[in-house]
Amino acid sequence: MSSYLKELEKYRDIDEDEILRTLSPEELEQLDCELQEMDPENMLLPAGLRQRDQTKKSPTGPLDREALLQYLEQQALEVKEREDLVPFTGEKKGKPYIEPKREIPAEEQITLEPELEQALANATDAEMCDIAAILGMYTLMSNKQYYDAICSGEICNTEGISSVVQPDKYKPVPDEPPNPTNIEEILKSVHNNDKELEEVNLNNIQDITVPTLIELCEAMKTNTHVRIFSLVATRSGDPIAHAVADMLRENRSLQSLNIESNFISSTGLMAVLKAVQENATLTELRVDNQQGPRARAAQAMTRNNELRRQQKKR
Repeated sequence: MSSYLKELEKYRDIDEDEILRTLSPEELEQLDCELQEMDPENMLLPAGLRQRDQTKKSPTGPLDREALLQYLEQQALEVKEREDLVPFTGEKKGKPYIEPKREIPAEEQITLEPELEQALANATDAEMCDIAAILGMYTLMSNKQYYDAICSGEICNTEGISSVVQPDKYKPVPDEPPNPTNIEEILKSVHNNDKELEEVNLNNIQDITVPTLIELCEAMKTNTHVRIFSLVATRSGDPIAHAVADMLRENRSLQSLNIESNFISSTGLMAVLKAVQENATLTELRVDNQQGPRARAAQAMTRNNELRRQQKKR
């Protein structure tokens, strides 16, 4: 057994409680300070818990943040700044950098005939751009400049080669204006069988509630003047499709029905198609671009396959 282990053997049978009872209050306080678990390097602990409190002075009063900031600012102003080892005078030293002129090697020098030299020297930027396009130097210009120069027999480019850094300008396409149709007025007119109302166009109105659309289909059952009924991009689903099917079985004046770009599944479409067989006046039916469960599943599969191809390329 080593000497260190022999030294520890004498502490095996020590009674800690007896030792603690013999300590004075001052010694107990000192022992308590020593046993506090402090970790100065632990950034997760607040600053006050990284070391034990060794302040014996009683507080002079509550914290006054504004007074403390004023005191720190005053102290900072009173402290004299350290003088620079080399005082700043603003004098510029050294020589400005001048890029050396690069001499063109003899094998890279091109000599042209005097007539060509004169023609190129007097050519405008537009003419130089067209010449570059004819020579196949398409990297010096945009696609629009290149094809304009190739396809046209005349010089039509007025921007020059320096315009390649600018994107081609295209006319902005304005957004389609919102549908101004008033749903309540249309519903009232359909209920009253207004003879002046021949077309109901609710395209792109996506905040129509399902009960409102169903009520409109119910009113269309007995209407005899509406010839065109359009519900494109109204977020209609199968409940609306079944309401439209019931309307087609009873309506005897409708000639055109458009329910494209909605969320109608194959079940809803089959209900509409079966109702068309019982209708003798409808001559036009549009049901394309339905975002039903199968269409959404197909889009998801296509997107997943594209993501997998991109991951394989990486």
